[in-house]
Amino acid sequence: MNLQSTSRRRFLRQTFAATVAAAALDPVTTAFGRTSRAAVGGPYVDVHTHLGRTWNGDPPLTVKGLLEWMDTHNVAKAVVLPLVSPESSSYLNLTEVALAAAKAHPDRLVPFCCIDPRTSYRGGRAGLRALLKEYVDQGAKGFGEHKVGLPIDEPRMMAAYEVCDDLKLPVLFHSDDLRGTDESGLPGLARVLKAFPHLPFIGHGPGFWASISGNLPKADLGGYPKGKVFPGGALDQLFDAHPNLWGDLSAGSGSNALTRDKEFGQRFLLRRADRLLFGTDYLKPGQDVPQFELMASFDLPADVRAKIERGNATTLLKLSE
Repeated sequence: MNLQSTSRRRFLRQTFAATVAAAALDPVTTAFGRTSRAAVGGPYVDVHTHLGRTWNGDPPLTVKGLLEWMDTHNVAKAVVLPLVSPESSSYLNLTEVALAAAKAHPDRLVPFCCIDPRTSYRGGRAGLRALLKEYVDQGAKGFGEHKVGLPIDEPRMMAAYEVCDDLKLPVLFHSDDLRGTDESGLPGLARVLKAFPHLPFIGHGPGFWASISGNLPKADLGGYPKGKVFPGGALDQLFDAHPNLWGDLSAGSGSNALTRDKEFGQRFLLRRADRLLFGTDYLKPGQDVPQFELMASFDLPADVRAKIERGNATTLLKLSE
């Protein structure tokens, strides 16, 4: 081996050692060239964000603002969800906005599409399918946030699911006591999952996550119950019975479900690791998002953490690594 090769190898060893030492001082370095002490874990695929203005009194979230927040928190990709139903938010967030943002940043943003099932359209199922097919052709990877002031299994809702099934669009739905409503025990969701066994449904919202516990009064479907989780919750039963059910851990409802009883939350994450998805519901600048610290607070094997933080979403939505 000549002197030049020896010197080059020594240089590479020294560079590698310096890199490792720097990582030990600040272990979170994003894939995008920024280092942040605010980031914990990851890289994440966040299945629940919004763009624009959502609630009155809040400032709008721009594409630039979302991307900068993603860099700070080691989020590799984020799903951008429209909000098109009057009950969903103060302002409508159109599918076209999500598609345009993702077209400009295809390596970072993943667009979903949405149509309120009460929308007027011609041509029955074929007409509704054609409406959604236009969005799919422009890159939409899923349907949602489906946040509609109807029972979750109302006929018009079922018609929307039928078309999503045709187009192989996973449905990310919100459930509480106003939107995507159901009864205690979630019998309506069970009927939906059974009717469309090959269509992935991603659950979100107070009504969905309160149902992690058994003995749940209907009044709690609209809130954030505290205290120990009772066994026999509807979610475990539905996860067992329906392989097409997934859980979006975003927002206060997702974090509350895991923190109200940390021992149960730990077991739930391990038990359902193959069908849980990291999400935040980030929708305004400066928003407090507990999910990063929450995930870091659980003692999870590396493979389980990787599935929840990014692997499951990557597989379900057929994203590039």
